[in-house]
Amino acid sequence: MMDGEARRGRDFTGRLAWRLGILLVIGLLHGLIYRGDIIQVLAVSGLLVLAINRIRSLAWLWAIAAVFFLQPWMLFRIAAALSGQAWAVSPPNFSHDPAMPIYLTGTLIQTLVANLWDGLTTKWWFMFESGRISQIMGLFVVGLILGRTDFFGDEDRLKRARRIAIPVLLASILTLRAFRDELSTLLFHDGLDGADWVWTMMTGAWIDLGWTMLSVLLFVEVWHRLGGRILGWLAPAGRMTLTLYIVQSLVFVPVFYGFGLGGYQTIGQTQAFLIGIVAFGVQMLFASWWFTRYRYGPLEWGLRSLTWLKRIPIRRS
Repeated sequence: MMDGEARRGRDFTGRLAWRLGILLVIGLLHGLIYRGDIIQVLAVSGLLVLAINRIRSLAWLWAIAAVFFLQPWMLFRIAAALSGQAWAVSPPNFSHDPAMPIYLTGTLIQTLVANLWDGLTTKWWFMFESGRISQIMGLFVVGLILGRTDFFGDEDRLKRARRIAIPVLLASILTLRAFRDELSTLLFHDGLDGADWVWTMMTGAWIDLGWTMLSVLLFVEVWHRLGGRILGWLAPAGRMTLTLYIVQSLVFVPVFYGFGLGGYQTIGQTQAFLIGIVAFGVQMLFASWWFTRYRYGPLEWGLRSLTWLKRIPIRRS
């Protein structure tokens, strides 16, 4: 969006900040039903990245992304624990979760009230203390870089780099997985076990980040090799992710929470996985049907109209 408006000679910064503000409100409302809402986190992160977007040097952007991925706050906490600081080995704030009993046995109204503050603050403590917010910021900056370098569009120019990165990433992930327990044993001893959760979460985030990047590279490789013939069926759902994300909560929070069917007590991992597969298929079919008649998903249309403060046509002519 920023680049498209720039090509038209317009600065989209103010409009995008407004759009992110709308997303923040949507995320806060969604968070009343499902406290794990990620939209509000992405909206806040996006507002911060608007300032970073002013940096034109790719080298500086890569450096900033690397700092975010290294999670300096967590490294600082580990260093403080190793130096004997009591606060660094205390339990994280997100380990105290007063909202959880309400999710299990409370009414809908009690759940909404709990998410208004207790659920919200616990979620944000987790985002900060676990390093998730830092990782998300790093991913946003990488997104800026990929957009500017046309990573997803210029197949031939970056083909070699992608194919080198795939085995390098896989080797790095497997190496870290193999040795992180040994490194943890070396670092934490003599009563410092209270901080080993920081190391576990930080290195776990690095491993997850590696798998994420590897998945993206493999997806792009398959897409280019097959011309989108196999993976193209995912595109309609990709165009209405906001709608599908919110609807998932409206459907499945009552399925699992205490005020609904209480499925947390009876639905096991295998059953939940199968339910997820079926729901995924239904979403794909619905999205394909929807875009034969409409140009945007329902919430995507609303967001677009609010962004431009005018009613955008939604029906296909």
